[in-house]
Amino acid sequence: MPTFKQISRNDIQTSTSVLSQLVDVIQEDISGSTTRRAYEHFVTGGIGPGVTSSLYQTVYDQDFSLESANEIADITIGLRPESDTVTNASTGEDASGKLLFPSNILMGREKVNIYKQMAQTLLGGQDYVFDAPFNGLTTTATDGTTIDHAFFICFKRLFTRDGIKRQTFAMQMNQSASFDNRTDGDAADITTNVNSTSENGQAVFTDIGVTTTYSSGPSGRIGSIGRSTNSSDVVGTIFYDQGVLVLDLDKVISGSEFASGSFDSVLNSGGTSYVGLRADDGNFESSYTNVSGTFIPDLIMSASIDDFLDHMASCRFQSGSFAASSFQNQTQISSTLAFCRVAPGEFNYSSNPTYVDSTGKIRTVNDIDTDKPYSFITTIGLYDAADNLLAVAKTSRPIENTNESDLTFRIRLDF
Repeated sequence: MPTFKQISRNDIQTSTSVLSQLVDVIQEDISGSTTRRAYEHFVTGGIGPGVTSSLYQTVYDQDFSLESANEIADITIGLRPESDTVTNASTGEDASGKLLFPSNILMGREKVNIYKQMAQTLLGGQDYVFDAPFNGLTTTATDGTTIDHAFFICFKRLFTRDGIKRQTFAMQMNQSASFDNRTDGDAADITTNVNSTSENGQAVFTDIGVTTTYSSGPSGRIGSIGRSTNSSDVVGTIFYDQGVLVLDLDKVISGSEFASGSFDSVLNSGGTSYVGLRADDGNFESSYTNVSGTFIPDLIMSASIDDFLDHMASCRFQSGSFAASSFQNQTQISSTLAFCRVAPGEFNYSSNPTYVDSTGKIRTVNDIDTDKPYSFITTIGLYDAADNLLAVAKTSRPIENTNESDLTFRIRLDF
């Protein structure tokens, strides 16, 4: 049978270490139609032909229909309830306090609810506002820093592990989707750049060199995302421990750029409307033939979430094999070190069945003057106080133990 030796508390130490791993998200994974999965969460009512849409889309590292595909991130958009975009488009509230929107506004309430839900999760309250740079938990909007139109990228734990490492995040995007040379409200110009997917105005957004970081809050460490060319030009907020990026669409894309193209609508029998829903006075109205519409606020209010995400993924991220986003994750490893000490003369015999003579007795040294007892240690077991085996450690090779040996085995348990 095995021999035992009690391990004292002085022989047990604990430690914590961090393992980092580089993660690259390829452009094609975001822009590809087969690597983004949409879910039918929203269906319009009795107006028009009906429109279905997701509330978010999931980005995969390959065709999502394959069993080996891994989820990289969820992407979606949200609107701050008190923003000018929402208040100008809303027609009021119903008896239960829900926001009401005209029929030319699609999923307005859902976009607001997403913003509030993300605020509840990341900031600890649905009435808090996202800002860039992050100025702490507040419900008060600040000119120039409050994020009214948010683009959320929620990386999966498979890739972020225990969090994103500070000063390692970078993302490449296109600020302009097309060049639209319309200069007047001529309706004939509406077909000039329909469904344009050209890409321009490339920029890199990163937290490298941006020193603003907060360690407190319901979601852990919070940092700021700025332009690589000017770290003081902050365009978003990153929640490191949650693996969530909140980008200000007013800063990362050219929101005032003319947006021409078609999108799902309930306004006509074909289910397709054209971008441009504002009249000359800036108010939203039922007409959808105004060609002076822009990405913000026209497209973001009048298009479904799927339509807007399709545009963001296909036009703002190039279709190629280069990295669209890169960061290092962090995996926290807690370790328990047990030091098992073998003093000279201890454990100098074996419990191996072959260590017996022909009579079944443990082999002994016949001539103590010339032969010294020894053994080879190959296995160490850790037991609890009730003699229950908890863990087994194997040596890489047999370790010779003699009466002149003083051995110490370090056993590391990671969890």
